[in-house]
Amino acid sequence: MTNSGRVRNVLIQIVVLLFIAVLFVAGFGVYCIRMPGQSFRGDLTPLDAEGQALRVRLASHVQILAGEIGERNHNLLTKLHQAADYIERQFTGMGFVPSSQVFGANQYRNISVDVYGRERRDEIIIVGAHYDTTWMTPGADDNASGVAGMLEIARALRDRPGKRTVRFIAFVNEEEPHFGRDEMGSMMSARRSLDRGENIVGMFSLEMIGFYSSEPRSQYYPRVIRRFYPRVADFIAFVGNVHSRGFLHDAISGFRQLGRFPSEGLSAPEWLVPDIRRSDNYSYWQFGYPAIMVTDTSNFRNFNYHNAGDLPRTLDYDRMARMVAGLTATVADLANR
Repeated sequence: MTNSGRVRNVLIQIVVLLFIAVLFVAGFGVYCIRMPGQSFRGDLTPLDAEGQALRVRLASHVQILAGEIGERNHNLLTKLHQAADYIERQFTGMGFVPSSQVFGANQYRNISVDVYGRERRDEIIIVGAHYDTTWMTPGADDNASGVAGMLEIARALRDRPGKRTVRFIAFVNEEEPHFGRDEMGSMMSARRSLDRGENIVGMFSLEMIGFYSSEPRSQYYPRVIRRFYPRVADFIAFVGNVHSRGFLHDAISGFRQLGRFPSEGLSAPEWLVPDIRRSDNYSYWQFGYPAIMVTDTSNFRNFNYHNAGDLPRTLDYDRMARMVAGLTATVADLANR
């Protein structure tokens, strides 16, 4: 083969590779990143009286869990059980009869309540959040914020049953050394649902939902997706794996129709964006259930993540209240589909 022939072959190979790369990026954008509906844009209106009351309750939950109880995990069992007791009292005060899934030598507890469906009781939507922290952090955003949101959605839907059942669960042991192991609370819960043959149509993992910023370049991402999303940390993210894409689309579509808060979404292969499996949604994936994480994106915007600076005063309760109100409407909508 002549030199000109070799050059021609190399150029053809380069063109083919570039074409494949373009197809991959386009396919990734269409399949994984494009979401139904339009994210809210514009000024956030002042909270009405109901929103202000929600803001106060959210802040109170976070203050008690992260400000008064503080670090809570397997090394500080008294604190961990205090947090569980608080959640149980909140459910009871709303008129629920909480159920506890107790396991392990340390008497770890998942705490759950059901708002039973009127027509399709066996179809279950789960709204869950973990209440433990990693060591040396009070865990305001991670994850008192998620627990606060879960409690307030339960309060709002207590007397508004939909066609499907909505189950609210406070999970223990999401953090290391339990993550992905048998004593991870959500792993125990998902396994029990499978053993019982329960029809879990979708699961929301509320994982850090209280930290926001309007500053330029306040938002970061895993390298593979960073070019596709905004750099201002003023939104809530809905993320899931490919198996959960349908449920994710239903959820974010509902949120964008019913809420007035910015949102972004991602449905990606776990091997491509491993960070999407860093919460309790991962446990439900292990047993074949569709599940998504609703998150402020954790350490990709909140530099207090997993350290002593994760304090109640660092959260934005105004925005958190707007987001929780939108998510409440979304869960109610999904329960009636």
